Amino acid sequence: MYSMTGYGRGEYRQGGLELTAEVKTVNNRYLDVSVKCPRIFSGYEDLIRKNVREKLTRGHADVFISYTDKRDKAKSLYVDEGAARAYVNAAKEIKSLFPELADDLTVTSVLRQPEVLKAEENAGADEELVSALNSALGVALENLNDMRAKEGEKLAKDMLSRVNFIEECVGKIAKRAPLVVSNYRQKLEEKVKSYLDGLSVDEGRLLTEVSLFTDKANIDEEITRLGSHIAQFRAICLEKLVGRKLDFLVQEFNRETNTICSKSNDIEITGLGLDMKNEIEKIREQVQNVE
Repeated sequence: MYSMTGYGRGEYRQGGLELTAEVKTVNNRYLDVSVKCPRIFSGYEDLIRKNVREKLTRGHADVFISYTDKRDKAKSLYVDEGAARAYVNAAKEIKSLFPELADDLTVTSVLRQPEVLKAEENAGADEELVSALNSALGVALENLNDMRAKEGEKLAKDMLSRVNFIEECVGKIAKRAPLVVSNYRQKLEEKVKSYLDGLSVDEGRLLTEVSLFTDKANIDEEITRLGSHIAQFRAICLEKLVGRKLDFLVQEFNRETNTICSKSNDIEITGLGLDMKNEIEKIREQVQNVE
């Protein structure tokens, strides 16, 4: 079982090349991948997403890539035309406002301004840089899944402890259920006798009323289904990708418990049902974090 929340970091350091990949995930109904990387990797964002999708099936993942390249490589310079025009236009405007000032606007002075002249690698991301990206990202994803697996173990332990409590409640309800009918018959008979004031009770009519109540209040099917759901829950928790299965199963837990509460007509069973609903809601919240 994997939690959808986690963090992983991977690094590549070799031959003057230093690259760091970080992946942070949170819960989400579907898989959503966001990539933030230097411009040199803009052509490899699909490759980054592909690597993430091979390791994740659900959740929102933020991928951060940073690097420093100190290798001896041929580099070229390029002019940021927008920045250059902004500096030149600003200089002309200042000249028009203060014509008495000396005009020392030259190509050299513009080139000296920040962000006008930039260094760019000739061939973009070379083979070694792409290999470093794949290596660091692979390590980050492995570390991410290690953390998610550990968190998943904690989630499974917590949910299974709550399922154990639910199973105890179901056992108590199963023992209590047969007494509900006998208690109803006793109360009904006492009420009828008080109304008849000493006259004999129509046993046939009494049995009919009790039979109708028994049919209406019978919760044997719900108890049996809850037992089956509990067994399925434990079996599913042994698998890796369980989020959607558990989400469906928790809905079934809730459905059967609601039915028991509405049919039982017994304050003790209703109380146990409410205790179960409280635990089911806590399980449902935890399932939202499971992949």
